[in-house]
Amino acid sequence: MSILIKQAMIMTMNDNDAPFMGDIRVEGDRIVEIATHITSQPGDEVIHGKDMLAMPGLINAHQHSPMSLLRGFSDDLKLMDWLDRKMLPAEANMTPEDIYWGAQLSHAEMIRSGTTAYADMYVHMNEIAEAVTLTGIRASLTRGMVFMEDDGGRRLQEAIDLVQRWSGKAEGRITTMYGPHSPYTCAPEPLRDVITMAEKENVPIHIHLAETREEVIKIQERYGVTPTEYLKNLGMFEQAHVLLAHAVHLDRQDVERLKGMRGGVSHNPVSNLKLGCGIAPITEMMAQGIQVGLGTDGAGSATTVDMFEEIKAATWLQKLDYGDPTRLPAGKVLQMATRGSAGLLNLEEQVGVLEVGRKADIILIDLSKPHLQPVHNLESLVAYSVNGADVDTTIVNGEILMRGRQLLTIDEEILFHEARTRAKRIVEGI
Repeated sequence: MSILIKQAMIMTMNDNDAPFMGDIRVEGDRIVEIATHITSQPGDEVIHGKDMLAMPGLINAHQHSPMSLLRGFSDDLKLMDWLDRKMLPAEANMTPEDIYWGAQLSHAEMIRSGTTAYADMYVHMNEIAEAVTLTGIRASLTRGMVFMEDDGGRRLQEAIDLVQRWSGKAEGRITTMYGPHSPYTCAPEPLRDVITMAEKENVPIHIHLAETREEVIKIQERYGVTPTEYLKNLGMFEQAHVLLAHAVHLDRQDVERLKGMRGGVSHNPVSNLKLGCGIAPITEMMAQGIQVGLGTDGAGSATTVDMFEEIKAATWLQKLDYGDPTRLPAGKVLQMATRGSAGLLNLEEQVGVLEVGRKADIILIDLSKPHLQPVHNLESLVAYSVNGADVDTTIVNGEILMRGRQLLTIDEEILFHEARTRAKRIVEGI
């Protein structure tokens, strides 16, 4: 398929590129030309870009996609009440088919709000991979592993099977990681084994870190160190590419411990705000050269997986936390949601920037709306005024997944029926 986007305002997210009016040609799964004018060819699917902004698709660096079925089920609770009284009992009721439909519901919301790639950690990952294959989104998939009790190696084997079965599948849209859940759910021995395996196979690691104060206290009581120090002492940051989710409760020494690591941190501000977890010191991390991207966490906590909400929350929180309105300016937070998250998914050479040779993951934002006029500074407008409903067109891997706000790979009527029916059964009696 060849696609020609004509006369859109283009924001490439390259450091040296100012926004400009121009055209983008896509052939197959890649961008092959970007210029002020490109002549159309027979067979081109032409997308007229009048009043549109073309930019790289947003990349959600931390998600639990099936939790969309639990959206709004457990709001306004303390974290452990949220987890023990609501989330864990509901998740125990979820079947593999529920996982499939919950993932597809998250995919629909992400595609509609301009997310073209995401990192997922959950169970029944074959079903999530099937949903990714159907919907057309790009995904880094991880089987979350808890090593609190002996399960005969079942979780680890499922993680290995995921990597072996799905890496590079769905036209290359699926990549995989190993996913030890967190320091407080993984004892040293199995965690060290996962690190060794990841290094040997050159497979990245996706793990939660220091989301709550309770976690910091638990690790301190068990091992006499911080969660970050615990991981560092086990060698996690020596060779492996690591995606750290949350990293809220890091002291200055912890930030120093992450210097030079491969990968980086997914900042998930909306979920952290709603659960009262705290504000991650992301500007301090970035000052030390640590890569930071943005994620939503699951809809069970964040309620929404609209990345434009995360963009706003991230910059506002840093400004408030430091009492400094210059902290995390618009351009920087947009880089986090594109290039930064791409780096966390180990896709920095493929997506996150509009550039010839890269994968064609592109969104078009409709600027012909009252809240998006006038345009004084495009980066500020996108960071502070755009929301997910302003996305008109979403393209992933050269395939149009949404055009004119209409999803092309997902039947929403069937999806909504399945989601409502399954969600009702899952939470009944809890």
